[in-house]
Amino acid sequence: MKLGILTASLSHDGGGVYEAVRRSAQELHRGLLPNLEVLGLEDERLLEDLPTWEPICVTPCSVRGLRSFGYAPDMANKLREAQIDLLHVHGLWMYPSLVSLRWAQKWKKPYVITTHGMLDSWAVRRSRWRKYIAAKLYERHHLNQASCLHALCGSELRSIRTYGLQNPVCVLPFGVDIPEPSSIVKDGGKQERTILFLGRLHPKKNLVRLLAAWRKVQQAKSGRKSGWVLTIAGWDQGGHERNLRVLSGELGLEATVRFVGPKFGADKAALLSTADAFILPSVSEGLPISVLEAWSYGLPVLMTPECNIPDGFQVKAAISIKADVESIAQGLTELLTMSEDERICMGIRGRQLVQKSFSWTAYTSQMHAVYLWLLGGGDKPDCVDEA
Repeated sequence: MKLGILTASLSHDGGGVYEAVRRSAQELHRGLLPNLEVLGLEDERLLEDLPTWEPICVTPCSVRGLRSFGYAPDMANKLREAQIDLLHVHGLWMYPSLVSLRWAQKWKKPYVITTHGMLDSWAVRRSRWRKYIAAKLYERHHLNQASCLHALCGSELRSIRTYGLQNPVCVLPFGVDIPEPSSIVKDGGKQERTILFLGRLHPKKNLVRLLAAWRKVQQAKSGRKSGWVLTIAGWDQGGHERNLRVLSGELGLEATVRFVGPKFGADKAALLSTADAFILPSVSEGLPISVLEAWSYGLPVLMTPECNIPDGFQVKAAISIKADVESIAQGLTELLTMSEDERICMGIRGRQLVQKSFSWTAYTSQMHAVYLWLLGGGDKPDCVDEA
C-alpha cells in the first residue's frame, strides 16, 4: 500500500494541524507504512520547516492567487504522479479538497478526510458565506464522497453527523510525544510562576476574554500578591496579536502579561518545561494538541469543555472553565490559590492520561487498520462508526 497525505500547509503556518499531520505521517512511516508521500501547499515558512518532515518524502505545490483558497495548478499532476493507492486529506474549505475529489473520481480510489474540528458549529459559522459557497461548489460533495471521515473525539463525530454526513467515521485521537522526566524543570522555590498559553493567536482561542479575566484576578488582593505572570506564546493570524497587545496595554497588564512570539522545537520545549500551568479558553477545538503537550510536561490545565477532552476533567487533570470572563477568572483564582502539591498532582494525572490514551502506537495501529479495511484487506475496525 502506498499512502498519500494531502494538506493545506507544510509549515508552522498551519498551526496545530501542521504538527498533527507531520507527526502522524512520521509515525505511520516509521511503523507500518514506509511507502508514504505528503503533498501540500507552499508558504513563507516552507524552507524553514521542511527539515522537520524528515524522513518523509514531501512534495510542495506552488500557490497562485489568494492564500486563503490555496489554488495550486500543479497539485493535481503531482498527486497523479505519486501513484498512490489511498489518499488521506487533512482539512477543508480549500483547493486541496477539489483536487482530492477530482482525483478520486478519475482513478476510482478511496480517500479519508480528517476534519480537524472544521465542522464544529462555531467553525462553520466563521467566514460563513465563504464556506457556504465552497460547500455548494465542491466541499459538500467532497465530504459526501469520502470513503471514511476521521473525527478526533466523540464531540467531533456529533458535529459531523449534525452537518448531515452519513459516511463511516473513525473516531481516533492523535498521539503526543512524551518528554523524559529529566527534561522537565520544576523549581519549587522560584519567585515568579508562569501560566502559559501556546497556540495560534486567533479569535477562537478567546484571548480577549482571557486578558479581561486576568485583569480581574490582578485587581484582587490575592492576584496582586500571587507572583504569577501570563505568558502568551504563538504565531499571529490576521493581525490578532496587535489587537491583543493593545488591549493588554489598555488594561494595564504590561507587568504581568508577556507576549513572546511563536515558539517551536527546542524553544517550545523549554517554555513548556519551565511553565507552571497551562490555559486554553477556546470556544472551538477539534483535539487541541497543545493541551496534550502541556499534560505531557506535567502541567495542570485550565480549559473549556469545547476543547473536547472530557477525560481531563474526569481524572482531575484540568479545571473546567466556561468561555466567559467571569468563569475564566474564577478558574484562574482556583488555580493560583492551590498549593504547590495540588498543582503538581494535577499535572501528574495529566501526564498519566496522555501516556494511557494518546499514544502514537495506538493511533498508527488503528489508522492502519482503517486504511486496510478501505482497501478491502480487513474487517471494519472497532473505532469506525457507521450511521
